[in-house]
Amino acid sequence: MDATTEATSVVREVEIDASPETVWEFLVDPDKAVRWMGERAAFDPRPGGAWEIDVVPGNRAAGEFVELDPPHRLVYTFGWASTRSEENVVPLGSSTVEIDLIPDGSGTTLRFTHRDLPSAKSVESHTQGWEHYLGRLAIVATGGDPGRDPWLDGPPM
Repeated sequence: MDATTEATSVVREVEIDASPETVWEFLVDPDKAVRWMGERAAFDPRPGGAWEIDVVPGNRAAGEFVELDPPHRLVYTFGWASTRSEENVVPLGSSTVEIDLIPDGSGTTLRFTHRDLPSAKSVESHTQGWEHYLGRLAIVATGGDPGRDPWLDGPPM
């Protein structure tokens, strides 16, 4: 990966003790998605279908599904329809999230890339956010309860 790509991307790998099929449902079912991220979600999970999540009060992420290969790969555009934070300014459709779910024994390795972020500040902000939310996904996908998202009452700025 070249330096430019690295500077504008968030890349993470998470081990989840659940099947790819189980993890997949938490990525494409809006009722399941809000158990680990956001307070409201609407998804049309098909290529070209719209999605949006009210992540925290005042911050709505949105985009379009680009690729769905259940339960292996999910790609969608990402941007902020509204945001309270200057670090979160990512125009709609300007960045892309790619998620690969790789079977690993009875679990799943989730490979996550959020690319084409506009600045180092944006990468820093989104790194913090994705680490928070991917950790919550790992808990809920294994049948655990991550509890109420503390960021709903005021995300760290």
